[in-house]
Amino acid sequence: MLFRHRAGIGALVAALVLPLAACGGDQAGADTLVVYSGRHEGLVGGLLERLEKETGMPVEVRYGGSAEMAAQILEEGDGSQADVFFSQDAGALGALGEQGRLAKLPQDVLDAVPAKYRADDGTWVATSARARVVAYDPAQVSQNELPQGADDVLDPKWRGKVGFAPTNASWQASVTGLRVLRGEDGARDWLTRFAANDPQRYKNNLAVLDAVDSGQIALGLINHYYWYERVAEQGDDAVNARLHFVGGDDPLALVNVAGAGVLAGNDSHDAAVKAVRFLLSEQAQRYFADETAEYPVTPGVSSTKHDLPPLREIQSPDLDLSSLSSLQQTLGLLQEVGLS
Repeated sequence: MLFRHRAGIGALVAALVLPLAACGGDQAGADTLVVYSGRHEGLVGGLLERLEKETGMPVEVRYGGSAEMAAQILEEGDGSQADVFFSQDAGALGALGEQGRLAKLPQDVLDAVPAKYRADDGTWVATSARARVVAYDPAQVSQNELPQGADDVLDPKWRGKVGFAPTNASWQASVTGLRVLRGEDGARDWLTRFAANDPQRYKNNLAVLDAVDSGQIALGLINHYYWYERVAEQGDDAVNARLHFVGGDDPLALVNVAGAGVLAGNDSHDAAVKAVRFLLSEQAQRYFADETAEYPVTPGVSSTKHDLPPLREIQSPDLDLSSLSSLQQTLGLLQEVGLS
């Protein structure tokens, strides 16, 4: 384990605990399994509808942002109605684990995925994975010009030609990974040079991909599945943009995960564990592989719809994904260098 960041959790709660409309104000009964989902209903709603059958009890799913949901759970304390936290990223899970809000999962659940995709203390487990990649316009970028690492993106020849989504959680998580791998000063130096190279800002990853696809920019920093979903919808010939997996244990090759944990001290522990176990089942893993174009995290499951390179072949940085919980420090650094 590299290191933990306890500072900033209180600031995260203060900044992000809001009366979430998605959570509502109704009190769930003790015989209802309550899932706080930081994953969007449009992506996983169909899958979570199957939980009632799998757990044998009524299920209530409350949707919101992962950071907001984690902050909500911390604010609610022991009175939280959440039984399961289903997060879009490892950082939010790490924040809850650090504060003792997650129970240790059974060993068979932990053993279902590789060690790098679960918490060192056994409090959460990945349910799917996504890789940071570089989308590029082949009319502007030759094969031998493709970035082989984060520092290559800083080359002056890419001035004004690199797109990113500053408010996107995956971009912020990738910067957190940069901080963990290079330290505060190293990350500040990279971000300062990146900002000086006039990167183009977009509202989300899809907008970045659109800009690359139309030739507005040469390179775009996105998650892999946006491109695969686009190709599945439109066909490979209709998509101009191509995709480059960096690899080489570089910050630009971060593989982050969605994951789930069971809240400590909840009244529906056994059902909550069943819910997490279901998210690792072949049925659920195939859903992630085919419907969301993400990487399954359990061995032996692959997509029947998307031609993804095997996850084991991606040379992602070797870091403790729980350390991505230091979001508040990342946001402060991004604001400091003018990239927020």
